[in-house]
Amino acid sequence: MSAGVQLASGKSEIFEAVLKFMPDWVQITVIALVVLAVFVSWGVKLKRKIDYRRAVRNGQPVHAAAQYGQRSGADHLGAYAPQQAPMLPQPAPAQQSGADFLGAYAPQNRQGNGSV
Repeated sequence: MSAGVQLASGKSEIFEAVLKFMPDWVQITVIALVVLAVFVSWGVKLKRKIDYRRAVRNGQPVHAAAQYGQRSGADHLGAYAPQQAPMLPQPAPAQQSGADFLGAYAPQNRQGNGSV
């Protein structure tokens, strides 16, 4: 084995083994589709980058989550995205206990029952 030759990855070996059993025209078609998919993904990425730079250069507002390379799941929710409430300053409670975090599941105080 020569020291200058790199070993193929497992994925590429499986890909070549599958292609080996197909007719030539299918092999060429599959390889062409893979190459086409790579070029299309590069093109889409380049177009998004150019659009982002044009928006910044022209002074158009760019949504923080829509900046190039930064996406979040909420961007795809559209009308189903949760509405953000305005941030109002809330006074910090003096002391908090575990029951403060339970909300509706906190035990209710029962008074006047007579039993302890």
